[in-house]
Amino acid sequence: MIIGGGAAGLRAAIAAAELNPKLDIAIVSKVYPMRSHTVSAEGGMAAVLRTDYDNFDLHAYDTIKGSDFLADQDTVEFFVREAPKEAVRLEHWGCPFSRDPDGRISVRAFGGMSVKRTLFATDKIGFHLLHSLFQTSLKFENIRRYDEWFATSILVENGRVDGVTAIDMRSGDLVSFLAKAVVIATGGCGRIYQFTTNGWIKTGDGMALAYRAGVPLKDMEMVQYHPTLLPNTGILITEAARGEGGHLLNKDGERFLKRYVPNKMELGPRDILSRAEMTEIKEGRGFEGPYGSYVHLDLTHLGEETIEAKLPFVKELAEKYLGIDPAHEMIPVRPGQHYMMGGVHTDIHGYTGLPGLYAAGEVACISMNGANRLGSNSLTECLVFGAEAGIGAAQYATKQAALSFGNPVQGLALEEEKRIYDKVLKPEQGEKISTIRTEMQKAMEEHVGIYRDENNLKQACRLIGDLKKRMKNAVVEDKDRVYNTDLVSALELDFMLDVAETIPYAALARKESRGAHSRTDYPKRDDDQFLKHLVVYQTGTVPRIETMPVTITRWKPEARVY
Repeated sequence: MIIGGGAAGLRAAIAAAELNPKLDIAIVSKVYPMRSHTVSAEGGMAAVLRTDYDNFDLHAYDTIKGSDFLADQDTVEFFVREAPKEAVRLEHWGCPFSRDPDGRISVRAFGGMSVKRTLFATDKIGFHLLHSLFQTSLKFENIRRYDEWFATSILVENGRVDGVTAIDMRSGDLVSFLAKAVVIATGGCGRIYQFTTNGWIKTGDGMALAYRAGVPLKDMEMVQYHPTLLPNTGILITEAARGEGGHLLNKDGERFLKRYVPNKMELGPRDILSRAEMTEIKEGRGFEGPYGSYVHLDLTHLGEETIEAKLPFVKELAEKYLGIDPAHEMIPVRPGQHYMMGGVHTDIHGYTGLPGLYAAGEVACISMNGANRLGSNSLTECLVFGAEAGIGAAQYATKQAALSFGNPVQGLALEEEKRIYDKVLKPEQGEKISTIRTEMQKAMEEHVGIYRDENNLKQACRLIGDLKKRMKNAVVEDKDRVYNTDLVSALELDFMLDVAETIPYAALARKESRGAHSRTDYPKRDDDQFLKHLVVYQTGTVPRIETMPVTITRWKPEARVY
C-alpha cells in the first residue's frame, strides 16, 4: 500500500508494479492524484544531462555544500547518479520538457547550483511531471486507487507493519487495509505555519503516522524558507524567475544581495537569500504594505517575449493575484515557509527501520538535503527515492506470508474506530478546531521562524504542549458521515500538533546555526558538537532526542561561502 498520490507515491507504485506484476498495489490518497501538491512545483528538476560542462561530482558537491554539510554524502552520490536516468525515463513517459533549438531538453540556472542543470517545462514542471506519472500508472492493472480516502493509522503488530486504517470520505466509514508493506509519500507539513507556499492538504499526516508507529523523525529543526512569496497570499513565485535573470531590489532600488552572496547574487541558496531579505527589512530598506514588509522582484528587464516563453505562470500569478504585469511592474515578495528538509528517518532505500514501512519524497528524511535543500533537487528526489522505496517495499512484501485479519490487528482497528468516532466526532461541547489551528500557526510563525533563540523556542514548546492538551477537548461541529471535512480537519490538526512539537524541541537541542536553522544566540556553525543528525522519538510526554552520525565520503566540511 502507498499512502499519497503525488510524485513520490506514483513513482513508488510504478516501480513496484514493474518489479512484480503479480503484486496487488493500492494507492490511498486524500485527494485525486492530480490535485497532489507536486502539481504546484514550477521551476524545474535537477539532473546532470549536459556532460560537456557538468558532472556527477559537481552536482554532489553543490548539494552537499548547499546542505551546509549535514547531508549524508553516500545518499547524495547515489541520487546524482540516478537522477539523469529518471529524467530520461520521465521524458519517455511523455513529460513535455522545454527544448533548445537543437532538440535537447532545456536547462536553466538555479540557486546554489554551479552550472545550468535544472531541466524545465516552461514554469509548470510539477503539473507536467505529475500528469506523466499519473497517466503511466494507469497502464498497470495491478495498481488500484482509493481517491479521497484519508489514512488515520498504521497497524503495527509484533514489531512489523500489517496495514493501514483509512476513512472513505464519501461514506465516512473507517476501513482496514491489510498490507504486507506500506510506503508513506504524503509530502510535507507546511500548514503548521501561518505563511507558507504549501496547499491546504500539506498537514504532515505521514510524518505523524510514522512517528506514532515508533519511527523517529530526523532533522526536524531544518525548515526551509523560500525568498519569493506574494505578501498577500503566500503564493510562490518560482526560483526560475531569478534563474532567468530576475533581480531582487530594496526600496533604494539596490541589488542588495551583493552584501550577502556577492558571487552568486540572486542565485544564492534559499536560506541565505531569505535571511538577507529579512535583514534588509529589519534595517529599514524594505517596503511597507498592507500585508507587511517586502522587497521587489524585478523582471522588467527580461522583456515580454522571455516572460511569455519561459515564465508564463509567473505572469499569470502576478496578473491574477496582484493585478500587475511583471514585464512592466515589479513584483512584491517576502520569505515564507516552503519545505521540510526533515521528516521520517529512512535509509538510502526508503526503509524506516520498522519492518514493512518505507517513506519517500518530502515526508522522508533520507538525509539528502541536510540543513538546506537546493531548489530543483526535490522533484528528482521524489522520482529517485520514490522508485527505491517502491522497489524495497515490493521486495519485502513478496517474501511475506499472507496476512489474516484476526486479533490483535482487528483489535487495533477497533481501537482506532473508537478513537475517531467516540473521542473525536462524538463530543457535543468543546473548543473550535479553527481556534486551535490558528494559535498553532501563530506560535510557529512567531517563535520558530527564520531567526530563533532559546526563549522563543521554549515558548513554542510550551504553547504547542498546551494546544495538544486543548485538542483533547476540541469539538467537531458537523456530525454527518458524508464528506465530513470538519472531522478530517480535526484529524489533520491532531497530526500537525504532533509534528509541530518536534520542531522547536529539535531546534532547542541544536545549539548552533547551520543552513536554514539560524540561532541568534549561537550564530556560528559548530562541527565539533553538531555535525550530526538529531532524531526525535515520541514518548507520550515530551519528545526524546537522540543523535546519529552524518555520513562523510569525499567532501570534508568547509566554510559555506558564495
